[in-house]
Amino acid sequence: EAVSRKIKSLYNANIDPERIIIMPGGKPTMHYAISFFGEPDAEIIYPDPGFPIYESMINYTGAKAVPYNILERKDFSINPDKILPLINEKTRLIILNNPNNPTGGFTEKTIIDKLARGLAKFPHVAILTDEIYSRLIFDKKEIPTLLNYPELYDRLIVLDGWSKTYAMTGWRLGWGVWPENLIEHVFKFCVNNHSCVNTAAQYGAITALDGPEDHLNDMMKEFTIRRKLIVDGLRSLKGVECSLPGGSFFVFPNVKGTGMDGEEFTERCLQKAGVAMIPGTAFGKFATNHVRFSFATSRENISKAIEKIDKILK
Repeated sequence: EAVSRKIKSLYNANIDPERIIIMPGGKPTMHYAISFFGEPDAEIIYPDPGFPIYESMINYTGAKAVPYNILERKDFSINPDKILPLINEKTRLIILNNPNNPTGGFTEKTIIDKLARGLAKFPHVAILTDEIYSRLIFDKKEIPTLLNYPELYDRLIVLDGWSKTYAMTGWRLGWGVWPENLIEHVFKFCVNNHSCVNTAAQYGAITALDGPEDHLNDMMKEFTIRRKLIVDGLRSLKGVECSLPGGSFFVFPNVKGTGMDGEEFTERCLQKAGVAMIPGTAFGKFATNHVRFSFATSRENISKAIEKIDKILK
């Protein structure tokens, strides 16, 4: 009920509380959704680079994992013209992630409108939209949530939660909005897997949803400062190119100009500069020349990391 109220206040969307399932984090919603639609001879479309669980769960079900390349646009936004042609009669599910992890790419409403119109032509395809970074968007922009497209509700699964917006990662709390015809099946998975979500944690979650959001405004102000600091710093490094992320707290620079690929760059920075990051290939096959940095750390740490990397690149 608290999630339903929050969705109404944020998006003016009326979601029956019976369609909202509280989960111990975001992964169970991914796990269950992909399990429902994945099987041998089926196809599931997912973002690459993307959160690693998408592909690993698709492979686990025996379905064919069909990637769409997020790197084709400089801002890492979703490209409907590249995604929609991937759909065929075997496609069961399409996975979207906005803002995107690991790239920080943000896709605006005009593009999501186009994608929604295209998906209307494929009523046999279910949609899982991962909107866990929905409140961490820069430049006063807002998420074009798929909850604003009621014509998709009968096949739409929306993933969100508390970990990013409320900095409650360790509480293991997420929610999923599900089509009515899947609720019974979701309950069966929950009963046989985790039983229920910790009651005390749920009361904390209600307080977070119903309480003030001063913390979020303060957090985004600080993230905006850190975003500029790390992007400017990375752009100052020889051979590194970096796009400005539109959401999340990640940057995804291209390090090809250093003469190293992402894995080599990651290893050298760790061993020679003492700076940790994740190579792009941890998130898919396309990002061989990229690495992911998180700026969910102090300004001091960001500045020190840039200085250390600069020294080993000279």
